Amino acid sequence: MPRTLLRTASAVLLTLAALTVPPAHADEGDPVAVTVNARAALAPVPETGIGTNHAIWDSRLGTDETADLLKAAGMKLLRYPGGSYSDIYHWADHTAPGGYVAPDTDFDTFMRGVRRTGAQPMVTANYGTGTAEEAAAWVRHANVTKGYGVKYWEIGNENYGNGRYGTAWEADEHADKSPAEYARHVVAYSDAMKAVDPTIKIGAVLTTPANWPDGLVAEGDAGTWNEVVLATAGSKIDFVILHWYPGALDRTAHVPDMIHLTRQQIAKHAGPGSERIGIAMTEFNTGSSSNGTNTQPGALAAADAYATLLANGVFTVDWWNVRNGIGNVTQVEGHTDYGDFGLLSSGTCTSDGGVCEPEVNTPFAPYYALQMVSRFARPGDRFIRAATDQEKVAAHAVRRADGGLAVLLINTSSDTSYPVTIDYAGFSPASGAPTVLTHTNGATAITESATGGATGRTLPPLSLTTVILRPAAAQTGLPGAPGQPAASGVTDRAATISWPAASAGARPIVKYEVHLQNGAVSEQIGETTGTSLTVGNLKPGTRHTVNVIARDGGGGASSPSAPLTFTTGTPASASCSVRLTKQSDWASGYVGAIEITNHGAPISGWTLDFSWPRAWQSLGSGWSAVWTQSGRDVRVVNDSGNGSLPTGASATIGFVGDYSGPNVLPTVFTLNGTVCTTR
Repeated sequence: MPRTLLRTASAVLLTLAALTVPPAHADEGDPVAVTVNARAALAPVPETGIGTNHAIWDSRLGTDETADLLKAAGMKLLRYPGGSYSDIYHWADHTAPGGYVAPDTDFDTFMRGVRRTGAQPMVTANYGTGTAEEAAAWVRHANVTKGYGVKYWEIGNENYGNGRYGTAWEADEHADKSPAEYARHVVAYSDAMKAVDPTIKIGAVLTTPANWPDGLVAEGDAGTWNEVVLATAGSKIDFVILHWYPGALDRTAHVPDMIHLTRQQIAKHAGPGSERIGIAMTEFNTGSSSNGTNTQPGALAAADAYATLLANGVFTVDWWNVRNGIGNVTQVEGHTDYGDFGLLSSGTCTSDGGVCEPEVNTPFAPYYALQMVSRFARPGDRFIRAATDQEKVAAHAVRRADGGLAVLLINTSSDTSYPVTIDYAGFSPASGAPTVLTHTNGATAITESATGGATGRTLPPLSLTTVILRPAAAQTGLPGAPGQPAASGVTDRAATISWPAASAGARPIVKYEVHLQNGAVSEQIGETTGTSLTVGNLKPGTRHTVNVIARDGGGGASSPSAPLTFTTGTPASASCSVRLTKQSDWASGYVGAIEITNHGAPISGWTLDFSWPRAWQSLGSGWSAVWTQSGRDVRVVNDSGNGSLPTGASATIGFVGDYSGPNVLPTVFTLNGTVCTTR
């Protein structure tokens, strides 16, 4: 990941003026249908959602100019002291042996900037070369002596990069570099730090699903990094830490599975009460200098990723970083990309002086992307489902606390304008022109206007557009939203959904409706006068998300409940069963074994069918049977030696599965057309 030493230069606060550079020619594409579903609620917008990283090698870290620019971008969380420097930094004497510490970057200076920005701080305690006692003293200085009220404290940064898995960039002076040793120290740090201030939240470092070294098990370890850390330290932590540098700009589709798998690991390994553990993405950057790190394509990818991560319940996403320095210089979509992972220019030049960045503190395109997200999704709003039928156009939406609604539209095409038609479910927009925020390729500010209508507009190439709508009528006297639903009695095709009752509005509540999310469309799958409903006809082995809506005697509907996601299983008993196990994993592929057991009448010749859950999964090779793949579907036919399966007999076959995104394993298998029990 980028770690560039910055040179000192004078800080200049820019006066931002709108400058839109339209493409020389833009084709108009076919109309795009956008669906916004206010009945399909996702995660609430957190107070700390939009964040970025500060670094102690940046001499402008504590300046008023920096704080004011970050405040204008809507930053709500600032992380300190800067990535891998965290594991060599000693806060008390403000030193980082082996690294460069710029003047005026000490902790108190950082906190002064945090307060001017109006953000919350997140501090990374030194695990690599520090101690629990040093971290506890930092908590005492911050929250007892100074009264800063620093809530979020990480234990180390990317500590899996200490050489345990063959690659070392993170400082770690512990003789034992295993995840078990890290976890033991997380427990000690948590105990020592919470003894000083019991109100703080402690975070532990995890590997990000499908990103190295996720899935690897080092010699002598009881499991992967995540499994061992969660099993040992799960009861002592309040959140987990992910970092993501996807490289390509089209990886947002990975996010739901990435977060789902992380939550699955927490639930499985962290012990009772693990639902309290949050997820923080404390470093994020597109990580793709060739595709535009600080030009418009990178900005569009950033806005899409931030919105998707927050909609999936991550409580902060923190850009790497405020200022980083010049890197590989290229031309991207008509503009110079400096290969700089920062939000603001550092004013640095290439080593030969041939190319220099713009004047210091000039915002790069991702700055405006995060500013757009902060204006689109505000704390107290709630994400709702939105989708389009054009892969070049992404859509996100929030229902606002004041009853309004905002839609963020992202056109990633470099040469095509797309007319869009927006259909709203569960929301009626007011007549008249909505407020529209726009940022286009090369613009140096977000423009604001009141133009067009609520249901249609044209998106320029490489643009971000936010449409802010008021409801057609004041929403008064409606029921409150039902409480958080829970699932019980989940089988292959049914589940019982229960929820706390909603508060009545002007009229009594007469029923509750359960709505199943199908993408951006909701299907009502049942209703009841009570607060519990058993729903059926569900698809086996599938992740389902539902919301509950209260309706009163006049037909008035509440806002939807928070979402509930659960996964159906396979038949409890069947004439066959299948067990899939991973034998080894190398973060882009794995060796799998499938054990097939026949519980019915004797079989002479069998065919096993299953499908990969995601398009980024595929069959590498297979053995002990004849393996074929068509699209996502895999068919396995017995070979000459294992076609006979008497009652109670088993056959074991193996394969290599390849993946380039979060590896959600297949769960539904059919043997000769019968759905098997998956064990």
